[in-house]
Amino acid sequence: MTRLITAIPALLALALPAGAQEVQRSIEPVAGDVYLMRNNFHNSLLVVTDEGVVRVDPINADAGAWLNDTLPTITDQPVTHLIYSHSHGDHGSGGEAHPGAMVIAHEDAPDSINGVTADLRVGDTHVLELGGKTIELHNLGSGHDNHMLAAVVRPENVAFIVDVAAPRRLPFQDFGGANVDDWIGQIEAAQALDFEIFAPGHGAVGNKSDLDDAHQYMLDLKSAVLAGLQAGKSVEALKAEVTLDAYMGWGQYEAWRELNVEGMARHLQESGQVN
Repeated sequence: MTRLITAIPALLALALPAGAQEVQRSIEPVAGDVYLMRNNFHNSLLVVTDEGVVRVDPINADAGAWLNDTLPTITDQPVTHLIYSHSHGDHGSGGEAHPGAMVIAHEDAPDSINGVTADLRVGDTHVLELGGKTIELHNLGSGHDNHMLAAVVRPENVAFIVDVAAPRRLPFQDFGGANVDDWIGQIEAAQALDFEIFAPGHGAVGNKSDLDDAHQYMLDLKSAVLAGLQAGKSVEALKAEVTLDAYMGWGQYEAWRELNVEGMARHLQESGQVN
């Protein structure tokens, strides 16, 4: 089903020529026949079978073209199924790179995702069987998006969860105006899934306990910001004071901690939880 790669220790690594817009791409093993394709800071899941490759999230057209050229180093099968975790452009662009693939999206996703129309629109749960692999799709509810699908691959027990959380990494900037309580609910929905390995849409692979840590971070952030707002402190003061030291070693801590505080404060104020 797959060809063993022995010449390159990290499996695959191919970068474009150096330049202002240099893109780093690689295919890295996760477990068994499950891989992550990395495109700079975005990840796409690959499930290799002897009946085709299932890909979750196209990222963009250039990433898809690179993958098509590089897949023969691990399998002689093409991408036959393309699943959208959600429709945000940084994950859902470029689906046209896989013509002929069955396109799968949640029923609440837009009619067209960057010009690509789904062949199959699924409800809150769906099971895809292909080449001895089972890919379970679960809608995590509203929050970061209202049609977010998590994919659990068996028998490897790998969960691909995009944007809702990532191992030891802060949430993106100021939450983009999302309802943060709903976002926390999405993490809780993911916690209810049965899996062992946590493969994220951004960042490093971890395990299910990293999802528990991500949930605790959100609760700690909410508690600290709410207490400060109720004490009459300004958002600017809280951005300086709510340092969340226990998470100092996490990815994007320096870049996004203050933005996380700002986004949480906005949500708490707009949702009427301060008074």
